[in-house]
Amino acid sequence: TIKTTGCLVVSCLLLLLAYGTYQAYRPIVRTHSIHVDKENKNYPTLRIVMASDMHFGMLSGKKHATQLVQEINALHADLVLFPGDIIDDDPTIFLQKNIGDTLSSIQSTLGVYAVMGNHDYYSDKTQVFLDEMKRIGIQMLLDETICIEDSFYVMGRKDFSVKKRQTIDELMKNVNPTLPMILLDHQPYALDVLEANNIDISLSGHTHRGQMAPGQLITRRVFELDWGYKRKSSLHAFVSSGYGFWGPAIRIGSRCEILCIDVSFKQKNA
Repeated sequence: TIKTTGCLVVSCLLLLLAYGTYQAYRPIVRTHSIHVDKENKNYPTLRIVMASDMHFGMLSGKKHATQLVQEINALHADLVLFPGDIIDDDPTIFLQKNIGDTLSSIQSTLGVYAVMGNHDYYSDKTQVFLDEMKRIGIQMLLDETICIEDSFYVMGRKDFSVKKRQTIDELMKNVNPTLPMILLDHQPYALDVLEANNIDISLSGHTHRGQMAPGQLITRRVFELDWGYKRKSSLHAFVSSGYGFWGPAIRIGSRCEILCIDVSFKQKNA
């Protein structure tokens, strides 16, 4: 009957919504082990923990942030990296919920570094957001390269949506190419350029892996790598589906995630 069919349809929709909500709020830790054929004199191995696209705000709130911190701290990271879209457009709710204080509890041997994604630029309160990141000890890299303990580089680009951002060549102007290079770039464009410039590890997000099926069919066509891991010569490229979500708190065909990447380096005289 029509009534029975209607009940079945509604039940299926409710189950699908429940499943999508679970996928959005229950993160999985995805682990990778890679080798970089360069020496790292102070850190022969390095554990990188990465999360992108948290979109902290109204729906991705303090509870979700607390879970992120707990998951990260349980992994005992050497380095924590956030490749963009930390907030959902406007930092006001982020500040009201004191999510920054929660993130300040992240434990990492070598610090926490981040870049801005397109959503981090959308309000006129960008400086307010940057000031909060500085207060809680997260170092934002805006077309900047830093060398950590004379051992390896962490490089951070402004988002692809920013018209006047540095090229990879400009970002690498004073880099010693014999040292390992880790790049944060929110949107995973032009992996061939990174490969040609001997970047060792690139970390991106942005795609959400489509977030809701069949969105991944679109992201696969737009990006060479829309999710997961890809090796291109010496480049190890990673794109995360993200820890948060954009719009409704629903993920179907994707899962909120944290990446844990164990890196080994070339041994001296090996």
